[in-house]
Amino acid sequence: MMLIAESKRKIILDRLREIEEKYSVKIVYACESGSRAWGFPSADSDYDVRFIYLHPTQWYLSIKSGRDVIEEPILDEFDINGWDLRKALGLLHKSNPPLLEWLGSPIVYLEESNVVQKIRAALPLFYSHVNCFSHYLHMAEGNFREYLKGETVRTKKYFYVLRPVLAMQWIEQELGLVPTDFNILVQQLVKDPVLLNDIQELLKEKKSGVELQEGQRIDSISTFIESEFERLLKIKRVKEDQGPVSVLDDLFQSSLLECWG
Repeated sequence: MMLIAESKRKIILDRLREIEEKYSVKIVYACESGSRAWGFPSADSDYDVRFIYLHPTQWYLSIKSGRDVIEEPILDEFDINGWDLRKALGLLHKSNPPLLEWLGSPIVYLEESNVVQKIRAALPLFYSHVNCFSHYLHMAEGNFREYLKGETVRTKKYFYVLRPVLAMQWIEQELGLVPTDFNILVQQLVKDPVLLNDIQELLKEKKSGVELQEGQRIDSISTFIESEFERLLKIKRVKEDQGPVSVLDDLFQSSLLECWG
């Protein structure tokens, strides 16, 4: 479990309670996402708090669908927003990688009721290595094309390409759900000592507050990324069958009963 200062945690929990009262919802899960959850925050990184919530049962019985996200304005260093449980379960059915990363976050602020335990139990039925692989490939390609081509690069963007590339390796090796924490990916998958050292040095710089803007290309990391792109693009992926929606319907209904009676 990664550590968050108690003063910051208290602010976050207070804000979550304010959101519950403001929107008349019940938050069943809240976690950190983004660079803090991935394990490579800068000294001034925001707190990207994400949560899953339920409205009272009556709210879902209208013929007109209501808004299924809560997005609060960024205040100070806190970016807090969330998804309605019904939306989250719809995304689970599609094996949505950001949702899976929330569920695997090493920084959990709040987990009330058994709702998230039920979601995690159902997850293997809906996990799609094809969907996740495609998501990480798209992320890696976009960041590489935008920031890391040429002799001068946006140095901190190495993390936003390395992480999805290693995630694709994890999926390729059938190691299960991709860990949210980048450090686990590095420890498990990076065997080349030069590459490992360069990644670790870059991590130290980012965490220490060094401003990683434009700089010279890091040969070991760039070469690794380029060679893996070439190899991973050739992998054939066969679409899997998704689990039955009825499982998620039952989960949704039982969650409403548990939270609201």
